[in-house]
Amino acid sequence: MTTTTAKFLRSRISKVCVAITGTTPAEMVEKATAVIKETPFLEFRLDYLNKPLLALPLLKQFFIENTAVIAIATCRRSANGGKFDGTLNGELDVLIKASEAGFHLVDLEIESAEALKKAELQKQREAGAALLISHHDFNSTKDLDRVFARIQVFEPDFVKIVPTAKSLIDNVTLIRFLERVSDSANVVGICMGDAGIISRVLGLRAGGAFTFASASSGDETGPGQIDARSLIDHYRIDQIDAATKIYGVAGNPVKSSLSPIMLNSAFRRETVNAVYLALQATKLPDLLKLIHEIPIQGISVTMPFKQEVMAFLEKTDPLSTKIGACNTILRAPDGKLYGFNTDVSGVIRPLEKRISSLRGAKVLVLGAGGVGRAAIFGLRDKGADVFILNRTPETAQKVAKQSGAKTIKREAIAKTTFDVIINATSVGMAGQKASSLLEPKELNTKLVFDLVYNPLETPLLRMARQQNIPIITGVEMFVQQGARQFEIWTGKPAPEEEMLRVVLHALRKQADTSLEASVAKPVKLKIKAK
Repeated sequence: MTTTTAKFLRSRISKVCVAITGTTPAEMVEKATAVIKETPFLEFRLDYLNKPLLALPLLKQFFIENTAVIAIATCRRSANGGKFDGTLNGELDVLIKASEAGFHLVDLEIESAEALKKAELQKQREAGAALLISHHDFNSTKDLDRVFARIQVFEPDFVKIVPTAKSLIDNVTLIRFLERVSDSANVVGICMGDAGIISRVLGLRAGGAFTFASASSGDETGPGQIDARSLIDHYRIDQIDAATKIYGVAGNPVKSSLSPIMLNSAFRRETVNAVYLALQATKLPDLLKLIHEIPIQGISVTMPFKQEVMAFLEKTDPLSTKIGACNTILRAPDGKLYGFNTDVSGVIRPLEKRISSLRGAKVLVLGAGGVGRAAIFGLRDKGADVFILNRTPETAQKVAKQSGAKTIKREAIAKTTFDVIINATSVGMAGQKASSLLEPKELNTKLVFDLVYNPLETPLLRMARQQNIPIITGVEMFVQQGARQFEIWTGKPAPEEEMLRVVLHALRKQADTSLEASVAKPVKLKIKAK
């Protein structure tokens, strides 16, 4: 294919190429038909079919009926990370016939290109489709310039380099690579893995020709791949440019966090040119380096970094200093990092909607970790009488001494009456074995507040409902702390109703039970001060 034709082809393709999989040709066409109105740039993974050649007549008819579609044919052999168990010549035969059937590009892995004779590769070029040569490293991110030079020997129309991000900073390696070479070639660069989401969203801004997405959640063709609707709707990938500010939630794990959905929806609602990413971090130095290299303007800090990050901040708000934990970072124009703790607001504001005054209220807090400390110090700051039960008594005693709270033994709980019981542990969180910290006889309280937001109804909340005890779900805490983060970063009022709506919608997709009534209509309690 000529350079002019390749340029014309690039001018027609969209920024997102949707990977289409299926066990039958009919299933592939059905999936493709469902996505082409929004994203007409498709990759058909022919290697997912038992007999790829038999699918080509149906796909040829699909292209005739859908002339706006631009399609890539991929038939990756199992030796190179694909599913095709045929020979090299078998792969080449499929790609040549795919070109003749109307595919606009074919994806040939570098290992296959190097194994083919020059005359065989020429047959592929003569078939008419543009040639994309790809390289996949399923273990690491190494010398990308060397890989690029290796591919360029074949003078392809498009280059695709896909390493695996073992750390956040691997994304920076890929982005810097794209910035260096994008003016000289049509390059697609993506990092696989949970830590690679940055490259999938920001690679285009660095000069990448396009990025890949799955047709839907569960149809991923590579580790860490994002579904097309999320890339377009949540991350607004078509609108990301050099002025887009980058934010994210950092911790381990963060894959299931709903913060990206919530904060990206808030940015969209308030027309803020920003994007919010899930940053899978295993080591704090890796995260801190990323913040300065990208640069990232703000971070939601979650487990296990809330306390460790304090030592690297220029300054923190008074409550963060007291608590010794920070969940929100703002990067100033001079690059210095400032810390805040919005977990406190996330706990206090929902309680103040139900309780006329927290002063003198008797509160049991289960847990003394990062969010537990925020609840304890925040409540003590409001004058509440706080009791701590923690798995490790020594930790509870230390926090109690620092905050002016008290510790309590498990056997004393059933004999004690509280105004509020708060779960600040991860017990009951989605993905964990269903369990509860307390027995029904121990819920001697007027109100139960579970800070776990996923699932909507935790074992503790279910137990409280069964005893007709008013509850507060963790969704309220989650939205409130996120709203304060939005305000710190943007200086604008947070669209709390929209944030609540998208979080509830996401959680309802994961569970049938809805607790919207208890979240939206708080029960006002009268609690007398001591």
